[in-house]
Parts: sequence; structure tokens; C-alpha cells
Amino acid sequence: MDLWFTESHTENVRFSVKVDRQLYSEQSDFQRIDIFDSCEFGRILVLDGFLMLTEKDEFIYHEMIAHVPLSVLPKAENVLIIGGGDGGTAREVLRYETVRHVDLVEIDEAVVKACRQFLPQTAASFSDKRLQCHFEDGLKYIRRCENQYDLIIVDSTDPFGPGEGLFTKEFYGNCYKALKPDGIMVNQHESPFYKEDAYAMQRAHKRIYDSFPISRIYQAHIPTYPSGHWLFGFASKKYHPIIDANWKEWKKLGLKTRYYNPKVHAGAFALPNYVEAIINEVE
Repeated sequence: MDLWFTESHTENVRFSVKVDRQLYSEQSDFQRIDIFDSCEFGRILVLDGFLMLTEKDEFIYHEMIAHVPLSVLPKAENVLIIGGGDGGTAREVLRYETVRHVDLVEIDEAVVKACRQFLPQTAASFSDKRLQCHFEDGLKYIRRCENQYDLIIVDSTDPFGPGEGLFTKEFYGNCYKALKPDGIMVNQHESPFYKEDAYAMQRAHKRIYDSFPISRIYQAHIPTYPSGHWLFGFASKKYHPIIDANWKEWKKLGLKTRYYNPKVHAGAFALPNYVEAIINEVE
């Protein structure tokens, strides 16, 4: 008998992946955590029935959420990651030798434990001495921070359940306060394609746009995320994501990437007209 994991993208659309076996399942204090071994995508992480990452395409998401801001700030020293319990974003950030310290704030310690056991491809970063984990609510953590970070990466789940508070105006305002005068915030911004996802994206962008003097959206193609068309938000106190990108310094680092490069970086901010229309409604 064939086994399949199926995620509902809308009431009328479902995405299915054939799986070999279920490796892990737990109901934590916050959510249901499942890890499957799949035929096409390798191991996959699922939270509350929603696919968070697969071994085959996680590099796209993690490279784009980390290297886009770090090419603008290639000498960033202090970084905050909110969410990111799989470790993939931290893995990319910690490839920069100039990064001296990373605080990772993950509300659910059970996610980190499961990923360390079953997803070493992303979770290897947890052994880096520069990384400190805080198992608490990111919304509460950020309230205590001021003028502290060069870069904040909001690697959250979708805007409901444990991740709901990370899409509020209060949260983005606190992120602004926690950044240094030239700081940058990047967040995963949902998909613009399906109606409900587009509304969540639009609402989040409005709140970020009202909180930061520079606010732009960029995109990537991630095959296993709803519609495959995924957005990220770039918000900054000072730097433009393309004009101020320091690609000369970034290239000197000699980082080998599978998806990200300076041309992809610049092109990612050229959005389709239908996405521009959604954004223009709230700007």
C-alpha cells in the first residue's frame, strides 16, 4: 500500500508527497511535529499538518532568507533569528566568519530536538559555539531588546498557531527598536498566489511598511511551498537591498551557494505585476 503525505493549500487544492515511512511524531505543548522519509524530497518536516521543509529544496529558502540581507551587511556581527528551529537559517548565517554571535529564539524546544535527531542537514548548526538558543516566545523576547542586532531574521511558521504573534504591528515595531541604526530585518512573507495567503502577505507588508523607512519584497521559487511562488520581506533603517548590496565584499568570502548569487539577488526584487498590485493597495 502506498503512503502519502497530503497538505491542503486551499479548499480546492492539495499537494501530496509519496512517503516511505514516518520517522517521528510528537504532540508538543505547541504543535504536532512529524518527520517523514519521502521518495522524491528526502526527509520532510511537518508542523500541524503543514510542510515546513524538505531535504531536497530547503537550500532555496534558507539561502534566500540569509544571504540577501548578509550581502548588504557582509560584516554583520550580531544576528537574531526568531523561529528557525530546524537550524537551516542559522547554518547559512554562521557561514560568515564575521558573525560573532547568533541568538535563536524558538518557542518549541521539541522542534529543535526532533531536527537534531532526524534532520542533521539543517540542524548541524546547533553545535556551533556562536549560536545560543532561547526557548521562549519571540514576541516576548524582542520586547527586551534595544539597539542590539545588526540583522534580525524572522523565520517563522505561518501567521496562525504558535507563529501568529510574529505578524503583528507591535512585533515589527519591537524589531525596529532592537536593531542598530543601520540594521536590517528580513522575514518570510508567505505566497501571493492563493487568496488567503495573499491577504496574509498584504497585511504583514502593511505593518512592516509602516514601521521601517525602507521596505521591499523579494521572491524565490520553492517547489514544495504553496503555489511554488514564495515571498520574503526586506526592511531596513538605512540600506537599500540592491543599491547598497556589497557584492564585491560578498564575493571575496568565497561562499558556495546552490541558489543564491548577486544576479538572482537583484532579479528577486523585480516582482510580477499581480504582486505589485497587491502591494500597492497598502503602500
